[in-house]
Amino acid sequence: MKKEFNWKRSLIDYTLITLGLFLVAAGVYFFKMPNNFSTGGVSGISILLSAVVPMSKATLMAVINMLLLGVGFIFLGTSFGIRTLYGSVVLSFFVKFFEHLIPLDRPMTDQPLLELVFAVILPAVGSAILFNYSASSGGTDIIAMILKKYTALDIGKALFCTDAIIAVTSGIMFGVTTGLFSVLGLLAKAVVVDNVMEGINVSKYFTIITDRPEEVSEFIHSQLRRGATKYKCIGTYDNKERFVIMSVMNRAQAKQLRDYIRRDDPQAFVIITNSSNILGKGFRTPM
Repeated sequence: MKKEFNWKRSLIDYTLITLGLFLVAAGVYFFKMPNNFSTGGVSGISILLSAVVPMSKATLMAVINMLLLGVGFIFLGTSFGIRTLYGSVVLSFFVKFFEHLIPLDRPMTDQPLLELVFAVILPAVGSAILFNYSASSGGTDIIAMILKKYTALDIGKALFCTDAIIAVTSGIMFGVTTGLFSVLGLLAKAVVVDNVMEGINVSKYFTIITDRPEEVSEFIHSQLRRGATKYKCIGTYDNKERFVIMSVMNRAQAKQLRDYIRRDDPQAFVIITNSSNILGKGFRTPM
């Protein structure tokens, strides 16, 4: 059965993907490029090449992205992915747009550590949004797709090693201080992306042991518009039969449910845990 195309869902997805690309481009153009922070990827390669090629970093980044798109179409064909194509083109457009709108020939401040923070955080938040919607900014992700298709290499380790080489090379070309900042940014990038992704997707998982399952279930259904699973249990302390209700919801709904239980079922025993990987109707999670 052919699945009906959801225009509304796609519009929301691409709006958020565009926001993610905007954040990546802002971090790259305003903070990475002026300071020569080469933390890997196409932006890092373009920063290194700018030292020997008479072209702007933004132009080099656009050229490399377009070359990699061509390589991707040759080796990956139709399996290339429309969202990767969109991400690569739009990211290059944003960086060139920033260059045209606000030309920069030096860092915006005299605080390199402060600028490194923004050079890491903005692209990390943007990348987390992209990953959350099964998109990417192209670039070295295309190389990863090709390697994954034709080799048995550990792609994550291969790309990290490549990024590390780029970061170390920046120290040779732009000085030890810049090289150390680049290595620090590379190490921070992975940590920040993982934490931001978990923060975006986090949900609250409730395990409620109660003598009033009908009332609690009704509140979850009617007030929170969420589903729940209910089953019988026996407490080992008093051998009394009770019910366990399991449900997953967002932070705002979790607060409402917690307040309801405190007020109307104070004898209930409640366990609340965070989960960032929920599969099922009503939830989005990275695949």
